[in-house]
Amino acid sequence: MSRPDPTFLGQPRGLLPLSGLEIWERFSFLGMQAILVLFFSASEADNGLGMEPGPAASVAAGYSTLVYLLSVAGGWIADRMLGSYRSVLYGGILIACGHYAMAVPHPASTWIGLGLISAGTGMLKPNVAAMVGKLYSADDDRRDAGFSLYYMSINIGAFLGPIITGLLGEDIDWHWGFSAAAFGMTLGLVQYLLGRRHLAGRKDGAEFPLPPAAMRHAVWLICGGLAAVAALCVLLGALGALTLSRFVDALTYVSMAAPVVYFTVIWRSPRVTAAERGRLRPFLVLWLASVAFNFVLFQSYTVLVLLTDSHVNTSVLGWHVPSSWISSALGAVSVLSAPVIASVWSRMGSRQPHASRKLALGVLLGGLGFVLLSPVTLGKSGSGWEISLVWVVLAVLLIGVGDVLLEATGMSATTKLAPAAFSSQGLALWFLSLALATGVQAQTVKFYGDIADSLYFLLNGAVAVVVALAVFAVAPWLRRTMHPVH
Repeated sequence: MSRPDPTFLGQPRGLLPLSGLEIWERFSFLGMQAILVLFFSASEADNGLGMEPGPAASVAAGYSTLVYLLSVAGGWIADRMLGSYRSVLYGGILIACGHYAMAVPHPASTWIGLGLISAGTGMLKPNVAAMVGKLYSADDDRRDAGFSLYYMSINIGAFLGPIITGLLGEDIDWHWGFSAAAFGMTLGLVQYLLGRRHLAGRKDGAEFPLPPAAMRHAVWLICGGLAAVAALCVLLGALGALTLSRFVDALTYVSMAAPVVYFTVIWRSPRVTAAERGRLRPFLVLWLASVAFNFVLFQSYTVLVLLTDSHVNTSVLGWHVPSSWISSALGAVSVLSAPVIASVWSRMGSRQPHASRKLALGVLLGGLGFVLLSPVTLGKSGSGWEISLVWVVLAVLLIGVGDVLLEATGMSATTKLAPAAFSSQGLALWFLSLALATGVQAQTVKFYGDIADSLYFLLNGAVAVVVALAVFAVAPWLRRTMHPVH
């Protein structure tokens, strides 16, 4: 009689090292991101970069756009060159090096660090989620619950990161906060290596490797392309033609074009069967819903932080709570709600709502989170007004619960809907929805402070609400076309 496979909270044991890695990766990434916009907007006398709030939020959003655009390259490298395990490992190393670079108090180190973190996260993010998907069969009822637990681990890191980096960054020095992020990523790499024997599908190479000649050609193209881009950026910067604003604008254009190109490539690939191609249609609907939700979500790390810093009374029992902790509140909501949601789905089993309805509800809650802030900021202008912290916490509550509903369900559905030949790249395509959301956000946040806050939150929240209602409307069609997603 064979021994049963060891489990972690009723889930495959491999979920533990992957979830542990995500805790520390999100600790470092979101911990750093929580103070990034404040670091950009702080005066040079306060060891910041001295940007205005709007441009600071735009650059921070542009950085997020670059991260998720590079997830496409990370997915392709895993599928065709390195395999998921090695891609995650090398990506984690790049992330750690990037955070260590940002710990150095010099402007050049900041941009070098952000570049390394962007490249590393692009390699790590889609491939960790793909490795989680490989722990389950397509008809395993534990799958959505497992992804909810996995996403809870993400939000544990999202909760802890801003608390530590916010205390160190806002109260001592920004670069102390960046150092904490570097330490966290190092711990994540250590536990990933220690738990590697439990990872399903771990192989020495890619699942769909390039032929040797094509592999060598790809390596030369990648190296040459990186060198050419670096040289071009240096040249344009020296000539004064490349500014931060223009670079962010370029990222927005790329974030709009990349999904169109990538969907087309997958659709036309001879590796994709007719049945897999049919499932790409409902996937596109879910993908657009993800864009609408994340357009709101990622403003929690820019606009909501700036709102809290300037117009929210954060004094609690006489102590000033760091503004960046609003990002931790988002993680806390997700941590507390994820196990409840996972338990509900597990108990309901085959009776649980279809994935499309879960996702639509998540988008609706996210939109309502921003709409809620419209009436409480109505008629307020200038620099002397304040709102209660309660309103921001309520907004974060709605966005956080919506985050769990959408991202866990979306990633789970993607691992089932993505063509087999594009398993890691399918998740990279999902992350392109985040790239487009942050790319558009990089432009819209420029209006923050220029138009009334009440109008800003109403318009942004309304986008997500309208998209959610549209997904609810087409839910019956999605249910018919998304097999084997239940």
